[in-house]
Amino acid sequence: MHNSTPPRWKRPKSNLLLAAAFAAVTPAAALDLTSLSLGDPHLNTLPRSTAELNRIAKVTAPTRDFTGPEAFEMNPVGSATVRALDDEEAFSQHAANLSFEQELEFKLGNGLFKKIWVFSPASTRASDGLGPLYNARSCQRCHIKDGRGEVPEDPDYRSASMFLRISIPATPPLNLQTVNDYIGTAPDPNYGGQLQDFSPPGLTPEYRLHVSYTPRKISLAGEESVTLRVPSYTAAELGYGPLHPDAMLSPRLAPPMIGLGLLEAISSADILANVDETDRDGDGISGRANLTWSREFNQIMLGRFGHKAGMPTLHEQSAAAFSGDIGISNPLFPAAAGDCTEAQTDCLAAPHGDRDTRGTEIDQANMDLVTFYARNLAVPARRDVADPEVLRGKAVFYDSGCTSCHTPKFVTQRLADRPENSFQLIWPYSDLLLHDMGAGLADNRPEGRATGQEWRTPPLWGIGLTQQVNPRATYLHDGRARSLIEAVLWHGGEAQAARDTVVQLAPSDRNALIRFLESL
Repeated sequence: MHNSTPPRWKRPKSNLLLAAAFAAVTPAAALDLTSLSLGDPHLNTLPRSTAELNRIAKVTAPTRDFTGPEAFEMNPVGSATVRALDDEEAFSQHAANLSFEQELEFKLGNGLFKKIWVFSPASTRASDGLGPLYNARSCQRCHIKDGRGEVPEDPDYRSASMFLRISIPATPPLNLQTVNDYIGTAPDPNYGGQLQDFSPPGLTPEYRLHVSYTPRKISLAGEESVTLRVPSYTAAELGYGPLHPDAMLSPRLAPPMIGLGLLEAISSADILANVDETDRDGDGISGRANLTWSREFNQIMLGRFGHKAGMPTLHEQSAAAFSGDIGISNPLFPAAAGDCTEAQTDCLAAPHGDRDTRGTEIDQANMDLVTFYARNLAVPARRDVADPEVLRGKAVFYDSGCTSCHTPKFVTQRLADRPENSFQLIWPYSDLLLHDMGAGLADNRPEGRATGQEWRTPPLWGIGLTQQVNPRATYLHDGRARSLIEAVLWHGGEAQAARDTVVQLAPSDRNALIRFLESL
């Protein structure tokens, strides 16, 4: 049974037609990435020797032996791996290889990550500047216990860890016009780049997010079945007039925070080595790199972070979240009113916290602490790696073609100034590339080179502990999947063949596959 039903939007039909056109955008010709000289300006790298390159090629080669665990497989982030706790703190541990001084830096960053921001003016000058329009009062309110966010439960539930991104078609910016398939977008003139559902007294919030679901039964081999829920989203109670006629919206659920510094430390060349835009090998998989303009380094960079790989570094991702999600200005995103637009005059005129010794509402020193914290949240150790059912599930994962996108292993760069992230064998089960996931998962909103049907392959490490950390957590970019098998069954597009293979598996093999995923 084909799972091609897209999420439904309550918006004008003309917008749906426009969004569908964007979803169908495909590159006219494969982009020559070598001509862009992307490099890794965010990393202070040391060269790898020929002998090291040979070792890396050998250790990262896909296994074909499923009789036992691979060497070092229990430690998904090398020496940074921590013991798997059996409580909600499993994702909140610092990397095991931090020095004592770095542990203190991590704890200071943790304090800022959990910090509850307040409206200006306030007596707590170091904590004011919230909003005026915002989605959450702290980072932790979205990334619950450093894990996934939650979808709204009902129309009266305020969605502190899920929101709608919004954009309209536009000409690509000048600094990205060398990327011949970059899809230009701009913020909505009334509502900006995302919709915020909170505001201070006396100021109208932008909207309230309503989510409803329609059940859809999927039959599986072995007389089993799974009921998916097809989402429908409504931007209700709009506070600043109608959306732009060409507005494109995308639901986004906060992802887990673990292992991000190791993803940032992978060589861009190693990621780009898996690009196959024209499907030269004929396997139906054509991973593509998203490209973005870095405010931090003033150049085009490889996108790694975000559901569509729209952000190049953790620092820039964190700074953008402070501005867009919390309304906190910072050196990279200095607008005092956050995502407020010129049309929102009351928002622009509201008090803010920029006019003190901080300069912006969070200064660079504190941004560096938050970034350090985000880089060094550890991935817990694998569980049951030698269990026969887990090993059988691993074989099913490989044989079904899942590793075509969920690349098991990388070795991070040698780094002169980040020994904790340097030269580690890591197991993210992601290629960090864009893949067409079909109409069923399409948000019909492009981002950079990503079309409305493309998403970055999410890392799978720690996924088996998701609901231990937060029992209400769900899966995929919008949380529609309540279980791992539901998440698998939503795969389409390039992943359709792998998904269909899972549907046809004997129940025992399908159960083994889920056991393997739960061990990650």
